[in-house]
Amino acid sequence: MKSRLFECRIMHDRFVPKRHRFVYRVFMLCLDLDELELVAQSTRLLGINRGGLFGFKEKDFLPTRDPIHNPSAANIAPDATLPRVEGTHTLKQRVADFLTAQGESAKPSRVELIAMPRVAGYLFNPVSFYFCYDEFDHPCAAIAEVTNTFGEMKPFLLDRSCWGRGAFRLRVPKHFYVSPFSDVDVAFDFRLRPVGDQLALQIDDHADGQRTLTSLLTGRARPLNDRTLLWFFIKYPLLTLKVITGIHWHAFLLYLKKIPWFRKAARPADQRDLFHPHDSLNARSHS
Repeated sequence: MKSRLFECRIMHDRFVPKRHRFVYRVFMLCLDLDELELVAQSTRLLGINRGGLFGFKEKDFLPTRDPIHNPSAANIAPDATLPRVEGTHTLKQRVADFLTAQGESAKPSRVELIAMPRVAGYLFNPVSFYFCYDEFDHPCAAIAEVTNTFGEMKPFLLDRSCWGRGAFRLRVPKHFYVSPFSDVDVAFDFRLRPVGDQLALQIDDHADGQRTLTSLLTGRARPLNDRTLLWFFIKYPLLTLKVITGIHWHAFLLYLKKIPWFRKAARPADQRDLFHPHDSLNARSHS
């Protein structure tokens, strides 16, 4: 199996207007989307498209069948949705449809997804990463799927034009509300290395000509089997609940440091190309 686990270290370091740094440890799935049935047969602790101690459900990711909120002119489709396909629509097929809608001519031969699993039914992935490979197993695209605590989701595409020196690189306006302490019009700077035995993924924030925040995910591969999953359940109990709790805790610490904050409903027109818009955006758009 190409599918595996990664034991990871996540570091966030905010530079302005005041320094705030923290590190925590997690584990993540690395799933070859052609191997989901094989993974289901190989482990009892990780349920594929079903419940369990750990779970992975394709419906949790890349909801390209849903309407897009506030699409920009160059985004996925003029009618703000992708064409619907009859029958079962797998996650790998949705990845291929997304690439096609963004102008990519070739469908990926293989797709790897880096994401946290559901734990006891609960899921929260601040960022999930897709790495797409062509028929020669060369990297041809990457997608960073960013999710906020309001349940909104926005995918960012890094295509062949972003490839160089062994990594995908892209700096792009965010136009998405990720944190009340980061405005919606700052730029994301992605540096994503395709996955081998090591994981090295970096996202920086840039505003007013300077880097304001860096986030770094590093890790090493571990086998995807019940023994490792059971150990990770003990070592990282209630992982996804720990992540969402940590996000709110550090937001509280930033508030105590008097870091300027931004209301989500303040700039609805600048929040674009996202799925599952929060009620505050819908209320503004219909007013």
